[in-house]
Amino acid sequence: MKKGDYLEVDIDGYAFEGKGISRIKKDDEGEKNYVLFVHGSYPGDKVKAKLTRIKKSYAEAKAEEILIPSSERTKARCKYFGTCGGCKQQDLLYEHQLKYKQQQVLEIFKKLGGFNDFEMLPIIPSENIFYYRNKMEFSFSDKRWLTEDEINSKEKLDRDFALGLHVPNIYDKVLDIDVCYLQSDLSVNILNFTRDFFKSRNIPPYSTRTHTGFLRNLVIRQSFHTKDVMVNLVTSSEDKMLLKNFSNDLLKKFPEVTTIVNNVNLKKASVAVGDYENVFFGEGFITDVIGDFTFRISANSFFQTNTLQAEKLYNTALEFAELKDDEIVYDLYSGAGTIAIYISQKAKEVYAFESVDAAINDAKVNAALNDTRNVKFFNADLYKSFLPVIEEKQIPKPDAVILDPPRGGLHKNTVDDVIKINPGKIIYVSCNPATQARDIKLFSEAGYKLIKMRPVDMFPHTYHIENVALLLK
Repeated sequence: MKKGDYLEVDIDGYAFEGKGISRIKKDDEGEKNYVLFVHGSYPGDKVKAKLTRIKKSYAEAKAEEILIPSSERTKARCKYFGTCGGCKQQDLLYEHQLKYKQQQVLEIFKKLGGFNDFEMLPIIPSENIFYYRNKMEFSFSDKRWLTEDEINSKEKLDRDFALGLHVPNIYDKVLDIDVCYLQSDLSVNILNFTRDFFKSRNIPPYSTRTHTGFLRNLVIRQSFHTKDVMVNLVTSSEDKMLLKNFSNDLLKKFPEVTTIVNNVNLKKASVAVGDYENVFFGEGFITDVIGDFTFRISANSFFQTNTLQAEKLYNTALEFAELKDDEIVYDLYSGAGTIAIYISQKAKEVYAFESVDAAINDAKVNAALNDTRNVKFFNADLYKSFLPVIEEKQIPKPDAVILDPPRGGLHKNTVDDVIKINPGKIIYVSCNPATQARDIKLFSEAGYKLIKMRPVDMFPHTYHIENVALLLK
């Protein structure tokens, strides 16, 4: 058995990030206990798989042909599925996506964390499995990726201009798309209009090789409750006349657009954030609602991408916290203050800690917008220690701490700080159950017990999963 060989295998299990599992014999003498991870397969499939990597205890392969499809499969809705990186599991029935996400969270905590004695509540499904995103970030490129169908069509295609989504693991090539089911039909129509507008004027995309060209990103933000729409064009320099013409034509075609922003990114880094911005129409921000609260969202604000699920996520955290109106709560990694403001109605005081100044400014605006007076925001470096801020500002010790860190999880210093301030309750919200399990293990060694968890599906058709956990001292 060597790399490049083909095997016909039955898939009987499912691993994290969309890999089917088959157990095979490594040689004629062995038992069926050698694990083969097959990308692009699901339990119940019989596939022809090509070996791509061989290790002592396992191997990896890619499904080259589905010989007998699993009953869990469905036809992917999008014609770009399999090439585009936006959806990874669109060909798996949604009820099975949920089943495997819950299973993966459970396995991570049992196998990686060593936890057994806790309550696992059922995953909360997404209300919408298509058109659920409030933000899409499209990229311009001077290197267009062609699909097999486009290559085989023999149609003459412009390879020097693309507006769409990156192909997975290829940073400089973009798949030129004219349809997407993640945001809305309006979003796709704006995407196609923008491509036509700039191509017709021969405006070049930015090149990551030569660092020349004008167009970098198109970011569309839509609110679910107020129907606001922001179009944010990210460019490498200013051209106010061109942007004014773009804005005028865009508004004629799409009067639903409520604000148009131009972020100017002077850096070489490929990020859809500008060094400064110009507003060409409207107020430069949109608003949306989560629960009883209204939030202002500027071009570069962080806001949960699935608005409807965000409320379910925050409700889960609030239910786990069981606040009694007289408790002091800390919110770490507070971002634009959405969780802090959302839980403020049930707390005596909320103290929110964040290291990004722009996020703190957004949070203060949001607190004022909702007349929330029992939340205070502080700048603290959570990779060093937030204890000096507590001492300097004479902040009272918390009854509960809410944690919502980035994918990398908590810094060891932050774990130590939380243990030192000794809250009775910790509510840990995570977008990465693996780092969450690692961190909770550290808390358990300091006297905290994992009581219960509940996953929330924020991103249908992807491997991503949010998970809320409750720890008690």
